[in-house]
Amino acid sequence: MRVIKGLAEGNEVEHHGTPVRIPWVRDGKLEIWMAAYGPKALRLVGEQADGFILQTADPDIARWTIGSVRDAATDAGRDPDSITMCVAAPAYVGTDLAHQRDQLRWFGGMVGNHVADLVARYGDAGVVPKALTDYISGRDGYDYAHHGRAGNPSTDFVPDEIVDRFCLVGPESAHIDRLQELKEIGVHNFALYLMHDDKEKTLSSYGKGVITHV
Repeated sequence: MRVIKGLAEGNEVEHHGTPVRIPWVRDGKLEIWMAAYGPKALRLVGEQADGFILQTADPDIARWTIGSVRDAATDAGRDPDSITMCVAAPAYVGTDLAHQRDQLRWFGGMVGNHVADLVARYGDAGVVPKALTDYISGRDGYDYAHHGRAGNPSTDFVPDEIVDRFCLVGPESAHIDRLQELKEIGVHNFALYLMHDDKEKTLSSYGKGVITHV
């Protein structure tokens, strides 16, 4: 990260013991963004990155991860307010919750791959909150042939509660409430995933009814 950022900004860096600089770069700027879930990666975000990406809209997990990033930044002598916090998650505006959950269950399965890695590394108690780890207890493998797709058959282990926590579902008012809560926690940006069967309506609802209130 330091090498790439330094080169892009016109600074001299050491690469495999050799000083290197791109001489024609003037006043370059490159922000480094990291996505992270686990303690070591979250610490690295706070120490080095300009932006943090959290792939889940769960407020409890946002509090823990953002708090970890800010603490690491403070310990490293950085201003934690200089790090931009971004939540990236699926959103589906509508009133048929059962259908919305079925369409977005793939996301819990996708996140579950990262959570399974965390549990393998840190165990299922202590370091990583149970709010993030408990739901994969019924996970039995994962087929990447269906990755990121509605109707993913590898996501039967994901309960409705996780879909509701990790994603934004329900009418516009529910989306506004969740985004306001995330904003109060310290989230600056929200990246919207539209992998479901009603993309245009959700996008239009955000443009006309959600963003204007946030």
